[in-house]
Amino acid sequence: MKAYTAESIRNIGVFGHGSEGKTTLTEAMLFNAGQIERMGRVEDGNTVSDYDPEEAKRAISISTSVAPIEWNNTKINVIDAPGSFDFYGEVAEAFALADSALIIVGSVSGVTVGAEKAMALCKKYAKPRIMVVNQMDREHANFDKVIDALVERFGPSVAPIQLPIWEAGSFKGYVDLTTMKAYMFDGKGTKETDIPANLSDRAQELLGMLTEAAAETSEDLMEKYFSDGELSQEDIKTGLNAGVMNGDITPVCCCSSLANLGVRTLLDDVVRYMPTAKDAAMRPCTDMKTGEAAKVTEGKFAAQVMKTVADPFVGKISIMKVFSGTLTNATVPFNSREEKAEKPGTVYIMTGKNLTVADKIEAGDIGAMAKLQYTNTGDTLCDASAPIVFEAIDFPKPCISLAVSAKKQGEDDKIIAGLRRLTEEDPTISIEKNAETGDVLVCGIGETHIDVTCAKLKNKFKVEAQLTEPRVAYRETIRSSAEAEGKHKKQSGGAGQFGVVQMRFEPLEEGDFEFVNAIVGGVVPKEFIPAVEKGLREALVHGVLAGYPMIGIKATLYDGKYHPVDSKEVAFKSAARLAYKAACAKASPVLIEPIYRYDITVPTDYLGDIMGDMSRRRGRVIGTNPTDEGTTVVAEAPLSEMVKYATDLRSMTQGRGSFASEFVRYEDVLANIAQKIIEQAKREDEDDE
Repeated sequence: MKAYTAESIRNIGVFGHGSEGKTTLTEAMLFNAGQIERMGRVEDGNTVSDYDPEEAKRAISISTSVAPIEWNNTKINVIDAPGSFDFYGEVAEAFALADSALIIVGSVSGVTVGAEKAMALCKKYAKPRIMVVNQMDREHANFDKVIDALVERFGPSVAPIQLPIWEAGSFKGYVDLTTMKAYMFDGKGTKETDIPANLSDRAQELLGMLTEAAAETSEDLMEKYFSDGELSQEDIKTGLNAGVMNGDITPVCCCSSLANLGVRTLLDDVVRYMPTAKDAAMRPCTDMKTGEAAKVTEGKFAAQVMKTVADPFVGKISIMKVFSGTLTNATVPFNSREEKAEKPGTVYIMTGKNLTVADKIEAGDIGAMAKLQYTNTGDTLCDASAPIVFEAIDFPKPCISLAVSAKKQGEDDKIIAGLRRLTEEDPTISIEKNAETGDVLVCGIGETHIDVTCAKLKNKFKVEAQLTEPRVAYRETIRSSAEAEGKHKKQSGGAGQFGVVQMRFEPLEEGDFEFVNAIVGGVVPKEFIPAVEKGLREALVHGVLAGYPMIGIKATLYDGKYHPVDSKEVAFKSAARLAYKAACAKASPVLIEPIYRYDITVPTDYLGDIMGDMSRRRGRVIGTNPTDEGTTVVAEAPLSEMVKYATDLRSMTQGRGSFASEFVRYEDVLANIAQKIIEQAKREDEDDE
């Protein structure tokens, strides 16, 4: 493929709900452009853009992929994004790569949450878009019903530019509303024909919608529309182009990607209406040294890595969008985050998983380099003489954590090493170790997301992982006061050990632990006092009920005994631990659990379901607040009941809900639940012995 300049490049993302034909549409575009000899099928696992083994296995898109095609002397970089909510980190990468969007809507399913989210992102990032009613070959396809739903959901800015033609229940062609001409599919393209009589009224109705939308793009067109009652075809096209570019109009097309009907026309529409890479908005950037807003120096190389692929054979592949200058094999990319220069490397064009060596990548285009040493997703690569930092990609934050371990003993280090490699590929995956429970946690956007990550460990790094629910970091405390003596005496030849402490333990209103030295008269010499406190702090790590850390304790040392020869620090440490165990066992010890605050934002229609579900989780609803997205429910609930809440919320709200959480306090665990936790802890201790 030859090198194209920004004036002849379209970077277009394909977005929408899962199973509505995004990957199949990408495949059809490749086929019509002559990039592939035959169309693959998602079900067969042989499409260009779904190349990961897990994508073939699950028949869904998991990763964003780029598929460049040549059409009418234009290079179109088709960016196929997943539709599953578990992989919205990939969607974020796709939006960063794309200058415009195709939002895919099913002819039967209509307006789905995937389309809603894609439209919201287009508005947020000011991306021009075309909506595509796909799967027109399906039984019960209803274009008119979908259009009505789109207008109801997104307003009058939604403007159909095509009307499907049906014959004997089959999708056979379309009416171009911008020219009021009809076209029938003939197997190779389209053939112009008269508008069918039964569609004339509907075509005029939709033309009216399109005309009104075009008129609202400028005062001149609006004035002309009011005075004449209509606009010329040229006026409509002018208004349509302007409206699409500024986001005021969302054209709607129709096609069947599986039957390859209307796809060539859609490609023409992409070239006709979507912005060139030159016309697209420049990604915001700052000066590396000052942090203030800056402009890219014209002609100087500047690019941002939008995606990283961890290939076990090739190594790390960095997919980048070039915003200025030219990327060649001689370019020395300067990483402004690391403030280090990368070695010049081979430049590639990436089509799915296939790498093709390229002489150069011009500004506005998408390319790749392998084996960049310092560079990760989101990093800016630029000319060292004009260092800048592009705006970071807005990735969704992980909202679910599961404990991960190796199936085979001794391979835990391989698991961690593999996961670290995969975090380079997927920034929405993170790894952390809970110091209290010892669990290694893999954090992601959903259970499927984490499950796929573990599958990649097996496919790419030949190590199998197993997932379990993470252990909750419970605590223990006391609800009453108690006193006890701790006595440590050891005499078995040689130097002895002797230390006696008398201590009082009581609840502490604020803080985890307070030590009070109330010794009078030197009954415990001052040099041994720190040993008593140290012994207590070491003992508090293991509670008296289930072995969880003890908090909320005030310990007072008020009496004791020592031996002028045998007393040592180790003796008083041991004596303190004995006093702690004896006293806390009779000071009404209780198991307490972490309580988190949850801000749950959902469409108002789901409010009742959320509140009912929170009650079932032992949660308390504190209040509700109206928002632009619906209603935010403010609630508190035990962490133990919310481990997989991200998945459950998604299911309850059809993917429309979101939440944020933060730790608030600890509360007593219900007696029946506490008993089960204590018994489980005792069984585990017995198994360890």
